[in-house]
Amino acid sequence: MEIIQITLFIGLFLIISLAMFFRKIPALIALPVMAFLIPLIGGVSLQDTIQLVIGQGTLRLHTAYTVAFFGSMLSIFLQKTKVAENFIKIGAELAGDNPWSIAVLMLSLIALLFTTLGGLGAIIMVATIVLPIMSSIGIGQMTVIGIFLFGLSIGGILNAGNWAIYINVMNLSVDEIKPFALMMFGMTFIIALIYITIQLYRDGHDLNLKKIIITTVAIVLVIGAGVLVYQSVGDSARQVFKSGLNIIGKGIKWITGVGLSALFIWNILRAFWRKSDEERKIHWSAYLTPLVPLFLILLFRIDFIAAFITGLIYGYMATYRKGSLNLFIRSVFEGGAVVMPAIVLMFGIGMLLNAIIGPGGSWAAEHPEGWPVLNLLQPAMQSIIPHSPWAYVLIFGLAAPLALYRGPLNVWGMGYGLAAILLASGMNAGAIMAMLMAVGQVQGISDPTNTHNVWLANEMQQDVQKVLWNTIPYTWAVAMLGLIVAAVWFM
Repeated sequence: MEIIQITLFIGLFLIISLAMFFRKIPALIALPVMAFLIPLIGGVSLQDTIQLVIGQGTLRLHTAYTVAFFGSMLSIFLQKTKVAENFIKIGAELAGDNPWSIAVLMLSLIALLFTTLGGLGAIIMVATIVLPIMSSIGIGQMTVIGIFLFGLSIGGILNAGNWAIYINVMNLSVDEIKPFALMMFGMTFIIALIYITIQLYRDGHDLNLKKIIITTVAIVLVIGAGVLVYQSVGDSARQVFKSGLNIIGKGIKWITGVGLSALFIWNILRAFWRKSDEERKIHWSAYLTPLVPLFLILLFRIDFIAAFITGLIYGYMATYRKGSLNLFIRSVFEGGAVVMPAIVLMFGIGMLLNAIIGPGGSWAAEHPEGWPVLNLLQPAMQSIIPHSPWAYVLIFGLAAPLALYRGPLNVWGMGYGLAAILLASGMNAGAIMAMLMAVGQVQGISDPTNTHNVWLANEMQQDVQKVLWNTIPYTWAVAMLGLIVAAVWFM
């Protein structure tokens, strides 16, 4: 019976995943259908499927889509007040006529920010700033999405918060994780540069290939030197460096806090004594609106929703003029409407998560035996354990796309369950960590069921499935390179 169920699981997953991949059925329909059928095949009752998977699954990502609501409100408000339009013009003037350099700069800034940031709220805040800048210099909408996703994933590789599962589940130390993470950082960055070059060529930009090659080589050398220096210096030197950064950070935090408070008060006063000839002008302080929530999160660790609300209030005061209240209210309503397609897709993603790994929460506490679907799949995963470097690269390299659609290699699906099984079966913990980090680039950048992929595609008016098609050759290459390095390193 279990063999039949597992066969049906694989068949259902492949059929619906391929149907979405080849755009025969929209993810909006495919994900709930998959979420409904998977638990029924796994032996979950119809009542529990409807209540725990369909009902509770729609609420699983409630934080993500609530943040998306407020982020969209701020985005629409910036458009209606013409702040975004003028911001784009300024960005285009500063950028000049070198889209490749600007794209690489944006990639680097995004990566740098997401070494510490995380979550959909932070993504929306950063995107509100960088997406218009890249669009303003003629970078195609799909390319803009790809650059952002690569930057997000590159930063995530070095985000220590993402290492917690390796430390807690696999008992690895930071010093064991760091060398491979630095290697993945460098390889993914190089692949991202290749992606940018090819995509800009496809977008119709004239590129100076000689200059690009020289710049790329210089970047590779700088990254390599940085990795070597970081690895070679002692813990005491690193501690001194971190202490210096902490002192600088506290100074920046204090200055930013005082500055934002002064701007709030000043804009309130300006609303009362503004001259009539200033009604149509956008004051320079309004251009700081998208930065306000970013600073609040990055420096003061304020809740995402509270940061967006603060940003809306600041923007309202900085752009205040006759009729501003009506414009603000329209932005709130239209912001919700614009992001609704992405939110409905998040409902399906939440259902699929509950279908595969269970509802969690109070249900998990009351049922220590675990979720039937996961219990059924975990023993079957033991059959894919590789015992040689070649098998390691071949099996996980070919299976890398199974990180998509909450598949068995997806760390936000069954991935950590698979990791626990591999660890219990005697596989090297470092090899498991490296595998998840390598194929995780396929998931982090290309997966249409990521909330950030859904939001970015919706914001740039692109099909989230097309994002998958556009990025999968590059992310699969990153995964293969990472697995080859890991096989030499750990196997």
